[in-house]
Amino acid sequence: MEITMAQGSKAKYTEKQKHKAEHIEESYEKKGVSAKKAEQIAWATVNKQSGGGERSGSGTKKSAKAKANDRHDSAQKAAETRKKAKKQGSLEKQTRESLLEIARAHHIPGRSHMKKQDLIAALRSPRA
Repeated sequence: MEITMAQGSKAKYTEKQKHKAEHIEESYEKKGVSAKKAEQIAWATVNKQSGGGERSGSGTKKSAKAKANDRHDSAQKAAETRKKAKKQGSLEKQTRESLLEIARAHHIPGRSHMKKQDLIAALRSPRA
């Protein structure tokens, strides 16, 4: 999924919106996202949450309730992303015994004789 945004003037945005976009952009850059992609994500987020620039003549404004819902949705997506990132690599952090329980739930044959790395490989295989 590629996010694209017109590289037009940001003059219609409030200082608060500009600051918010800058903060979001910095956060994504710290995570290793390219500067261009981080900027696109930041402005897309600001637009979604606030309905774009809010100075006079900027078009239809979103209601406060719609903005609140968008902020909530954005927060939910961010939380899901953090959960997924946390889960990646989480098998290595677990004990062999806890991996055995998971393998038992997935009905993996021969699990009781497997080493920790073998259990991780079996749990990551498509049939698990």
